[in-house]
Amino acid sequence: MKKHIEYSWRLREIMAARGLFNISDLIPLLVERGIDLSPSQIYRLVGQKPERMSMTLLGALCDALNCTVEDLCQFHTVATAQRKNIVNGLASNGPKVVDLNTTIRPKRARVRPAE
Repeated sequence: MKKHIEYSWRLREIMAARGLFNISDLIPLLVERGIDLSPSQIYRLVGQKPERMSMTLLGALCDALNCTVEDLCQFHTVATAQRKNIVNGLASNGPKVVDLNTTIRPKRARVRPAE
């Protein structure tokens, strides 16, 4: 079984718990901490799960909302089944490899003298 990490982004919940219901409430808190984002960037940050984020922004959010990273992002591991490739009734984990030495034989070259 393979494992991959998933996380839930809880910024909107934490903002609501602190009495911040609009993104315009969050903007001055981030500006105080040196983070200058456009309203559309903050809207995406609140409404969507970010894939990449600077550590400065993460630290500013945690400081402004008085929470920890674990409060903001809850991580959990999910196991996924590995796909099996079946070749000739046998399960193999990798792609099928063709041995060129046995399947393709080059023709013998004939060297002729120059005329």
